[in-house]
Amino acid sequence: MWISTVEYDAAGPRLKTLYDRVRAPDGQIDNIMKVHGLRPHSLEGHMTLYKYVLHHSGNQVPKWQLEMLGVYVSHLNGCTYCVEHHFAGMKRLLKDDPRADAIRAALEAGRPEDGLDGVLLAMVRYAEALTGDPADIDQTYIEAMREAGLDDGMILEVNQVVAYFAYANRTVLGLGVSHVGETLGLSPNDSENPDDWSHT
Repeated sequence: MWISTVEYDAAGPRLKTLYDRVRAPDGQIDNIMKVHGLRPHSLEGHMTLYKYVLHHSGNQVPKWQLEMLGVYVSHLNGCTYCVEHHFAGMKRLLKDDPRADAIRAALEAGRPEDGLDGVLLAMVRYAEALTGDPADIDQTYIEAMREAGLDDGMILEVNQVVAYFAYANRTVLGLGVSHVGETLGLSPNDSENPDDWSHT
C-alpha cells in the first residue's frame, strides 16, 4: 500500500474494535479495510456500505449475481484486487466452478453474451454502461432489466452494487492496495445487524 496503515497490535481501542469486526476467523484483515486504519470512521463507513449493499438479507437478487456484477465492474476498472476477491466469493456462492469460470472468461473477453443471457445479460449490460459512460446511460437499460424480470427494488440493488464498486475500485487503485498474501472470497454473514461483521 502506498500510504501508512495501522497493524492490529498498534491500533487504538476504537480501531481495534473495528478491526475485530472485520477480521476473518484466521485473523486476516483485508487490505481494502486496513488501508482505512488512519481514519477509523472511514473504515466503519466503508464496511457498513459494503455489507448492506452486497450482503444484506433484505436483498432479493441472488448474492452470487451481485458478486458477478462486482467482478465485471472491477474488471472494467482494471482492479485486479476486487476481481480476485469477488470472483472467489462468486465461485463459493454459485457452487458450480465450470460455470463460474465460463462466466468470468466471457466477461473478461468483453463478450458477456457468450456466458450469460436473459436477466443476467441485462444486468451486466447496465453495469457496463454505468461503469464506462455514466452520463450517457438512459432509461432503456432499466426497461431491459424490467422486461427480463427484475422489479424496481432489484434494479436498485444492481445500481447500488455497480456504484459501490466504482468506490471500492478507486479506493484500491488510488492507494496501491494489493491482495498478495490474502485469503480470497471471504464475506460477512447475512445478519441485518450492522455491528455483526463476522466473516463466513
